[in-house]
Amino acid sequence: MDEKTLRIGQLAGLAGVSQDTLRFYEKHGLLNPQLRSEAGYRLYSPADAQRVSFILSAKRVGFTLNEIHDLLALEVTRDEKSCEDVKRFVDEKLITVNQRIQEMQRMKNSLQTLSNACCGGDEPATHCTILEVLSAHGDAELNLQGAV
Repeated sequence: MDEKTLRIGQLAGLAGVSQDTLRFYEKHGLLNPQLRSEAGYRLYSPADAQRVSFILSAKRVGFTLNEIHDLLALEVTRDEKSCEDVKRFVDEKLITVNQRIQEMQRMKNSLQTLSNACCGGDEPATHCTILEVLSAHGDAELNLQGAV
């Protein structure tokens, strides 16, 4: 082992992740250390350490492992790709995130409407507005108007 290679524990410590995380990345094709010690232990190069940093940065902004795999492919072939290719990839993710935010906002509004419709008292839930609405049609947002 030379000075520039890292053992799995060293890289995990530097990256702030567990060794299992690095093995997981390797299992899923995100990381592929080419070097091995004489005893067969993984040895990570500076390029591997940079790749882990890239993976963690991409995770922090919300990319899934599959998306990170695609991003890594763009990163590796950056000489063959344009900024437009990379931007398109990010913009597609942004559309997905915005759709999820809208969906979560609808869910929040429905839950708030359900909560507001219930007295929350300590009486039996036999005639609980929330349970009645959910049992009646399963669409709280549409059915609460008549229940409130």
